Amino acid sequence: MTTPPPLLPLPPPVDLETVPVLKALAAANRGLAELKGRAATIPNPRILIDTLTLQEARASSAIENIVTTQDELFRAGLATGSSASAEAKEVARYREVLVLGFERLRARQGVLSNGSLIEMFQRLKQSDAGFRQIPGTVLKNEATGEVVHTPPQDAQEIRDHMTALERFLNDDALCPLDPLIKMALIHHQFETIHPFYDGNGRIGRILNVLYLTRTGLLDLPILYLSRTINQTKDDYYRLLRAVRREGAWEAWVLYLLGAVAETAQVTLGLVEGLRQQMADVKQRLRAELPRIYSQDLLNNLFRHPYTRAAFLASDLGASRITAARYLDRLAERGFVEKLRAGRNTYYIHTRLVRHFVEASGE
Repeated sequence: MTTPPPLLPLPPPVDLETVPVLKALAAANRGLAELKGRAATIPNPRILIDTLTLQEARASSAIENIVTTQDELFRAGLATGSSASAEAKEVARYREVLVLGFERLRARQGVLSNGSLIEMFQRLKQSDAGFRQIPGTVLKNEATGEVVHTPPQDAQEIRDHMTALERFLNDDALCPLDPLIKMALIHHQFETIHPFYDGNGRIGRILNVLYLTRTGLLDLPILYLSRTINQTKDDYYRLLRAVRREGAWEAWVLYLLGAVAETAQVTLGLVEGLRQQMADVKQRLRAELPRIYSQDLLNNLFRHPYTRAAFLASDLGASRITAARYLDRLAERGFVEKLRAGRNTYYIHTRLVRHFVEASGE
């Protein structure tokens, strides 16, 4: 095994405020500011958390060749037992981990700790492992088998590097660079340390969006960043390697800033589509089904593109019989489509699902 190259502390000793970087930075920050403002117009933040984090989970998992359709993904949210595919369960677990990380971030007053990262990894992999203890991890080119990176091997060295990264993440006084530039540095450093035996890519991409909320660039972890990374996967891995081999930090930072700017616009479109659909459905419900209309009912339809009587009963504080009656009324009026699978009945918000399908390019 080759000896790992020395891992330099952050920030690297290069100029990261070049004219191209500053131009890209302005565009990315504008996009995030617009997204943050538009997201604030959605009345219940759980609508965005429950739907957009699922899209991020799907795209990030696809980078690791864990592929699901929108239908499989939404069905996994309904499923009991083992009826969901292994891939859909894996993606759903990623979403759980992203939400867990956001909850820990809020509970710890904006601190992203190594303890939280380990907890997230354990949930993702259904494991009680922590940072790597045993040497032997290398990163290879899947096509050729060539070793492209040998991360730190010694357990104490890994802990030391992660302690330094934890401080860089949370101590804003350490580095005056813009948070988006720092996010690019943090992501590369985490990938280079590769602290876990598996799942580093997915945890690292969750770390991106959590860092945006920690720094206040977003209020909610809703940036659909992995979509753009998945579409440019070859560039993503090539530029990661170029930093290690050539110190090509500017190209890496420009890539991630461009991905943020592009993804902010895509996510903005998803949020705006949700907002418009909510307004339309609200108007129709009030006109056509005024006796059952409530804001909680409306929120349920947009939190759960595939819903069940049990979900609605919980959100309304009503019985399942009442919830089922409401959903049947909604189906009769064309708000949702009623389907049966064995003994189970569920309801699809078809127009909302189509919105996500079109955005994902299926």
